[in-house]
Amino acid sequence: MAGRSLALAPLLAAVLATTVAVADTLEADRRSGYDLMSPELRAMQDDDLSNPGMFWVLDGERLWQEPAGAAGIACAGCHGDAQESMRGVAARYPAFDPALGRPQDLAGRISQCRTERQEAEPLARESDALLALSAFVAHQSRGLPIDPPGDPRLQPFRAKGAALYQTPIGQLDLACASCHDRNWGRRLGGSTIPQAHPTGYPLYRLEWQALGSLQRRLRNCMIGVRATPFDFGAPELIELELYLMSRAAGMAVETPAIRP
Repeated sequence: MAGRSLALAPLLAAVLATTVAVADTLEADRRSGYDLMSPELRAMQDDDLSNPGMFWVLDGERLWQEPAGAAGIACAGCHGDAQESMRGVAARYPAFDPALGRPQDLAGRISQCRTERQEAEPLARESDALLALSAFVAHQSRGLPIDPPGDPRLQPFRAKGAALYQTPIGQLDLACASCHDRNWGRRLGGSTIPQAHPTGYPLYRLEWQALGSLQRRLRNCMIGVRATPFDFGAPELIELELYLMSRAAGMAVETPAIRP
């Protein structure tokens, strides 16, 4: 145990140093990607009748009520009215899963519940069904502040996410922080570089013409710097999300957000 603690010490130091740096540089001017969009795109996100992400939310609402698997039960059969039972849930993910011994993101938890409780086949990452259920559940927290769990078991994983955020990767030798801390607000490929606050996922991205998860966006960034992306569901992507959510603590959930 002592050896493990010593091994984690550099990671813990990294997350603390990064947190201080972020507080110094971003806290006074912390912005969601929403704030950096055009008035037209902000209006599209604000209007549920114009926001295309709401199609996935509506599909998720249908799936919530639909019995599935050998158990023949629906999500609503256990959780009831999502407006009450799921309110605030997405704001607290990723969360520590004792059975796995590591953090689990919201999409993973939904798929896990499907296999263990409904006795159904797991939903593939980035499938329409999993995106729809994730968007529906996260939508119940819209407007609530992101509230990362204070569970001390998450700290070493959050430290790993912080280290990954600061580590240059790929042929371009760039870290997440290279763009999102040091160059946010500038233009890259015609788009404004945001501060990497994951306030609206799953979100509808105009570039994709579809709803997508944070993991899809992270993988796109890795490909953009010519690095080999982690597989969907990889622990590294969940650790990175865990750290990003801690940076966004207190900011409002926007799901389903719109982004360019």
